[in-house]
Amino acid sequence: MRFSTPHTLKQIATILDCEYVGADDFEVLGMNEIHVVQTGEIVFVDHPKYYDKALQSNASIILINKMVDCPKGKALLLSDKPFSDFNKLTEYFRPFEKSNTLIATSAKIGKDTVIQPSTFIGNHVEIGANCLIHANVSIYDNCIIGDNVVIHSGSVLGADAFYFKKHPDHFEKLKSGGRVVIEDDVEIGALCTIDKGVTGDTTIKKGSKLDNQVHVGHDSVIGERCLIASQVGIAGCVIIEDEVTLWGQVGTNSAITIGSKAVIMGQTGVTKSVKGGKSYFGTPIEESREKLKQLAYVKKIPFIIKKLEE
Repeated sequence: MRFSTPHTLKQIATILDCEYVGADDFEVLGMNEIHVVQTGEIVFVDHPKYYDKALQSNASIILINKMVDCPKGKALLLSDKPFSDFNKLTEYFRPFEKSNTLIATSAKIGKDTVIQPSTFIGNHVEIGANCLIHANVSIYDNCIIGDNVVIHSGSVLGADAFYFKKHPDHFEKLKSGGRVVIEDDVEIGALCTIDKGVTGDTTIKKGSKLDNQVHVGHDSVIGERCLIASQVGIAGCVIIEDEVTLWGQVGTNSAITIGSKAVIMGQTGVTKSVKGGKSYFGTPIEESREKLKQLAYVKKIPFIIKKLEE
């Protein structure tokens, strides 16, 4: 998430009421999670296991819970609770805005786009030309939708990320300040849920088609011309490359990549990243030919045992 205007390190430290290492006027351009963080942005880390990864990432400012050597050209924000302070920054730079109308006055809707009754369109939403948004769709704040997009009834775009830190007596939610971005010529079926990014974008690229009851987790990216069948569950931070097909009830782990033109057969659990151009099946996932061969061998086991007992 980029800030609307650059801030200084001292300004950010004042918001958080924390100490810092670096020049007062060190430029801060935004904030992001570690897998998408860019130069000029803040990343947080609160576990020694991930200190080096954060310090060596693209982030220019590291919000951290221990004094460490600051890499050259970077800055530190020192906090007892980096997770909570990251939330504080999200609330400061992208606060919740109450809506008083079904279609916010700040929303921008393109030419020849049809919005059916009882649809909610939040603050600062942008919808392109020649779209069809069916009844009872909810489009949360800051979503971006391209041209020629169809969204069927009951779908929700922009709900919060499912991201929690476990404490001994409760879960602390990581607040979501990202967006959902839907590119041109996408069709989204009924009762789909597409969560916004924590600080980045959850993106569905040009020409992809989602069946009914598909869930897309935070910060995931679906490539161009993908087909996603009913009841697929895509976890957070998943990259699905172009022209991938996911058949019904496929589920994925988070932070994996599915290569271009891969086909994932129904009810497969995508437990790891897989290469493109191949067909996959089963849980744990394997190439479909190999998995089907294994199942055929399993069926032979009773006959083999019977033969041995004779």
